[in-house]
Amino acid sequence: MFTGLVQAVGKVGSIDRGADSAVFRFDVEGFLVNVKRGDSIAVNGVCLTVVDFADSYFTADVMVQTLKLSSLGALEIGSLVNLELAAKVSDRLGGHIVQGHVDGVGTIAAFTPGEKWLRMDVTIPAHLMKYVQPQGSICIDGTSLTVGELSDEHNQVSVWLIPETLEKTNLHVRTPGDAVNIEVDVLAKYVERLLKRGDE
Repeated sequence: MFTGLVQAVGKVGSIDRGADSAVFRFDVEGFLVNVKRGDSIAVNGVCLTVVDFADSYFTADVMVQTLKLSSLGALEIGSLVNLELAAKVSDRLGGHIVQGHVDGVGTIAAFTPGEKWLRMDVTIPAHLMKYVQPQGSICIDGTSLTVGELSDEHNQVSVWLIPETLEKTNLHVRTPGDAVNIEVDVLAKYVERLLKRGDE
């Protein structure tokens, strides 16, 4: 489990692509303290397992399904990625409950600058809109954000990025047209499942 509070920004160091998988190396300084093989790290919101690591990098196997269902397949050497270690039970839950299981890929539609913030409009898959609520939570590229406005007509979610968020995540290098990983609030999905199944 994760919180969506990005702890570091890393860089794709290498990609070894196979027929139905890929091995990624992510370079990052001062982040891999107390990490061991088998630990989970969220990379742009996707839960990956550490296969190998050293002081300044870790590698992870990414299966074909993950490459298809997330934006990781579009990463290139040098791409910046948001990183978060799995939460400890003793940690403050400063963001929201994030599983690292991407529900779909969205597209940044626009940025609108404000006095002390940047508005980001993101088009998400139509079937995910029902899980999003104004003032609720959404995870975009592994970053826990509060939904500001919704446009059901355009399947768009608007969030406001404060300077702290821009400084500590890769969102400051994003541009309209970029693909981003979307994870909606897991609680909404469970409620839907319960209502569908009822007392069967």
